[in-house]
Amino acid sequence: MIVVQKYGGSSVADTDRIKRVAQRVAAARRGGHDVVVVVSAMGKTTDSLLRQASEISVIPPGRELDMLLTAGERISMALLAMAMHELGYTARSLTGSQAGIITDAVHGKARIIDVTPGRIRQGLDEGHVVIVAGFQGVSRDSKDVTTLGRGGSDTTAVALAAALDAGVCEIYTDVDGVYTADPRIVPGARKLARVSHEEMLELAAGGAKVLQVRSVEYARNHGVAVHVRSSFSYSEGTWVDNGDDMEQAMISGVAHDTGEGKLVIRGVPDKPGVAARVFTDLARANVNIDMIVQNVSSDGTTDISFTLPLADGPRAQLLLEALLPEIGAEEITFDTDVAKVSLIGAGMKTHPGVAATMFAALSDAGVNIEMISTSTIRISVVIRADAVAPAVQAVHDAFGLAEPDVAGVGGRVSGASGRGRRVTEAQA
Repeated sequence: MIVVQKYGGSSVADTDRIKRVAQRVAAARRGGHDVVVVVSAMGKTTDSLLRQASEISVIPPGRELDMLLTAGERISMALLAMAMHELGYTARSLTGSQAGIITDAVHGKARIIDVTPGRIRQGLDEGHVVIVAGFQGVSRDSKDVTTLGRGGSDTTAVALAAALDAGVCEIYTDVDGVYTADPRIVPGARKLARVSHEEMLELAAGGAKVLQVRSVEYARNHGVAVHVRSSFSYSEGTWVDNGDDMEQAMISGVAHDTGEGKLVIRGVPDKPGVAARVFTDLARANVNIDMIVQNVSSDGTTDISFTLPLADGPRAQLLLEALLPEIGAEEITFDTDVAKVSLIGAGMKTHPGVAATMFAALSDAGVNIEMISTSTIRISVVIRADAVAPAVQAVHDAFGLAEPDVAGVGGRVSGASGRGRRVTEAQA
């Protein structure tokens, strides 16, 4: 069986940790598995490279920034290959392009459009451990190196697991699984034994940092079973799979995100086509939008509010300020002092009163709600950033998520695996 393992930056932060990762990879190899390893850059290498780039250029050219940032993962892959050789195992390290990760041409946020893992299969057939640099690929059109966005090594691992028909994709990190809330905020948060792809997708979108959103989306669409584990212990982690044969809990967890801001366009003429123009321009600029609220029209005008990543805020604000005269709006404000809190659970769609309980808990905690967004398995609210801790704690307590017989998804581990084929992130 092929096993894909991904190790994050904290897992390969220094040479001692790289040696420990090599020991774990060797254990999987001794277990009779063919092993493909995806690595992130060591520790804070990416942050350091970004800082150096900013000291030279306020807005670095995307192509050159990607060339710079991909160096971190290449260092990790080569060092781990050396560590495997010291343990008596042959290893082959490959960059994203050598591994067959084909992307579009959007630097910094590239999407996978094809995976052609011929060199990986050849390496496995020859008995090697194959080590792949995560977070990167190569543009099909320009042939330039591209990066997949922060956390992109998760997506690399899941994409390779799907293309190789791997039995499992193991994501090793500095936490031992997915919790009902961030344990740093809620000390009583409980580790989930199992969670569905849909729930994990909403948790990740809500701010849970365990898995990148796009990696979960890819895993869901290609049937990849993901096992989130700690690289510092051998304890059982959290399984993320399709969930077809498991009973759904009413609520699985509470996620929060302090990395978004709220942009408000005031005095927008209430007529057809204005919102379409605004969001079309943002889409063309590759700005990701999350929650959107349009107020009730008053005197022929309205306000449009939406949330977006803090990093995209200044760019979006400049773009829309140039658009103000054309659409006839009054002004634009960008609020960076907000946060999002989300309640997620596949069972909430069949349980009335979930929203009422959540809003009552926030009210009792003195937390004011500024925006609300829902899906069939998620309720998200925007609040003040300084209210995150009491808000998450209050909602977690209101649904009894610390109690193992009340929430969370347990049960046996599914044997579901990816369906082997050439796959694309565009299909995800």
